[in-house]
Amino acid sequence: MKVAVLDKQGKETGREANLSDAVFGIEPNEHAVYLDVKQYLANQRQGTHKAKERAEIVGSTRKIKKQKGTGTARAGSIKSPIFRGGGRIFGPRPRNYGFKLNKNLKRLARRSVLSQKAKSNNLMVVEDFNFDKPKTKDFLSFLANLGLNDKKSLIVLGETNKNVYLSSRNLKTSEVVTASEISTYKLMHANKVVLTEESLEEIEKNLSK
Repeated sequence: MKVAVLDKQGKETGREANLSDAVFGIEPNEHAVYLDVKQYLANQRQGTHKAKERAEIVGSTRKIKKQKGTGTARAGSIKSPIFRGGGRIFGPRPRNYGFKLNKNLKRLARRSVLSQKAKSNNLMVVEDFNFDKPKTKDFLSFLANLGLNDKKSLIVLGETNKNVYLSSRNLKTSEVVTASEISTYKLMHANKVVLTEESLEEIEKNLSK
């Protein structure tokens, strides 16, 4: 598959990028995408929730009423879960929600999303660019030139570029990452994915393994 390479002004450069069929032309595996997104979201959870159980409540341990003759159920302590202020039955405990996935499955998930984006014309390739200094206005102009000022976009660079990153940091609808930082969730979350020529080479090298 071939895609026209655009410049920073959104105009065609006259060159075309050849997208690898092994990365951008596969049959998407929806279950692999589901698992990878699920793992990403699970890793975002802090898991610090905690409720006190019966043994952790501070209170008297005396028997609050006699065993028989009251006409109600037996009760041994005010810390019982059935009383107000008592412990919680099977309450939440701190835990790690993360789980492991095979590296090949994660690569398959990313290839699946990239193939979907390429097939639906939601993937663009631009030549490598830079800004003279960090300036949000310049980045907004860049998005407007590509027709992305009102869409969620993911800009993928070949390597870290401080000026480009700082220029985009205040924007909620656009995110800048390097080729090594892309995830299935971020690719799915974006309406449009913009790859630089350098990042395209890096992605194909990493995902063709």
